[in-house]
This record gives sequence, structure tokens and C-alpha cells, in this order.
Amino acid sequence: MKRSLPRRTAIKSIATGAAAIATTQTISQTANAAHHKSGLKGNVNHSACKWCYKGIELEPFCKAAKEIGLKGVDLINVEDFPTLQKHGLACSMVSGIPGGIKNGLNRIENHDAIIQFFEEVSPKVGAAGYKNIICFSGNRDGMSDREGLINCAKGLRQIVPIAKKHGVTIVMELLNSKVNHADYMCDLSKWGVDLCEATGAEEFKLLYDIYHMQIMEGDVIATIRKFHPYFAHYHTGGVPGRHEIDNTQELYYPAIMEAIVETGYKGYVAQEFIPAGPDPLKSLKEGVHICDV
Repeated sequence: MKRSLPRRTAIKSIATGAAAIATTQTISQTANAAHHKSGLKGNVNHSACKWCYKGIELEPFCKAAKEIGLKGVDLINVEDFPTLQKHGLACSMVSGIPGGIKNGLNRIENHDAIIQFFEEVSPKVGAAGYKNIICFSGNRDGMSDREGLINCAKGLRQIVPIAKKHGVTIVMELLNSKVNHADYMCDLSKWGVDLCEATGAEEFKLLYDIYHMQIMEGDVIATIRKFHPYFAHYHTGGVPGRHEIDNTQELYYPAIMEAIVETGYKGYVAQEFIPAGPDPLKSLKEGVHICDV
């Protein structure tokens, strides 16, 4: 016989869920108003990675981001959620996973710490109304890609029930191993897609970093059209150099963004270029408008 929750517990659960929904709706309404004021078209949910603006504290960065029309900020830890919420912004990608980029899920000995991280963070992310939590494959360090895929899938299958319980998504980033992250395992779209299929859960997807994958494999638009169901998030960046996404680099972002929008994608596109110009926030605004199709 199915047992019902005690009345007090049920009321508390309903109230918590309602609060999370209300918070999400407030952030969404505020962000949409900023979009309208900034002249953005509203077809793309714009975000930006805070780490690219190390010279600007989070509070003034959030104020500027709102004025530009961003809806979220990427790669933020849970303790900084209140600052984002104060400015009507979402955390579009949650950071803080132990081991970082090099020591990831491809090694069994890292699983306990990573699983514990998701157990601690997922409830907070879900309660705030946010969605994505980043993870990494780790470096090869002599391990075969096949063994790494098996190990990653084993760890992810233990994290998926946690993510599902709290309504969040585990997102592994695709990074280049030629220029920035030597020996990183999840450095090709096909390997990442194979891992998604091996894991077999909607709660695990990929972060398709356009900059990184242009360096590794090119064919960006065709890859997006082919594998977009596996992509939960996108990052930008100018190639070469990872600077502004203007006409100084080889990618034509308006066409790439049109391809993303055509797939029906409703998630975030985060600017992740390192400004080389004298005014970083002006560069960010220009990047956002280039990607606003």
C-alpha cells in the first residue's frame, strides 16, 4: 500500500517547490525586461562566463550584465547565487566540481568525491530553479579513450538519479587538447556523444564549446545540426586566440547562431572569450549582439 506523506511534510514540500518556481519566474521576468530594454531580439538566452572578467568584481559585473541584456552568468559556485538573484540573473552553469578539468570521471578513484559534490550541490541548484552543473572527463594520462568512456559512464550512472531527483542536468564540457588543455579526454564531439549514449539518460548532456571544437574538428554548423539533441549548453570564443568574436577571427558567429536557433534550442549561449580590447564590457556587449539572431 502506498504511504502518504505527513501533512506537515507535504505542506513544507509544496511551499519549497512554490518558492523555487516563484524565484525562477521572477528572474525570467526581470531578464526578459532587460532583453527588451537592450534591444535584443529574444531568440537567444544570452549568458557570459565570469572568469573571463577577472578584473571586475561579481556585483558590478552582474549589474553590467543585466544592462547588456544577459539572462545568466556561467561557471558560478552556489555561494554566489544570492548576488545573481539580486540582479535578476540565473546561474546558467554551476561550477565548483572537485578535481577540476584534469582529474575527472574517467578515473574510478575520483568518483566518490564527485558523487558527494553532486549530492551536496544538486538540491541547492534545483531549489534555486537552475539547471546545469558542469563536469569533466579528466586527462588521459596513458588511459585509452575506451576505458575512460567506460569509467565515466559508470560514475555518471551513479550521479544521474541524484540529478533526476532535483531536476538538474549533468553537463560535460568538450575541450580542445591541442592548444589549451593538453591530454584532456573529452576532446571530440563523437566521444562525448558516445558517452551520452553509454550513460543512457536525459540528465547527462554535453557543453559544446564552439571555440574548442573549431580547434579540434571544425565543421561546427554540421556538428550542431547532427548532434544538437546531446548539447545542453554552448560557449563562444574567437579562433585563434580565444578573444573577441568579431571579424578578427575565422568563425562567423551569426551563421552558427542561426543554426543553433533552427534546432529549437532554448538553453543558454555563454560568451567565453577573453577580451583583448581596452573595454571588456564593451567587447561583451558587442559579442552578445553578434550572437543575437
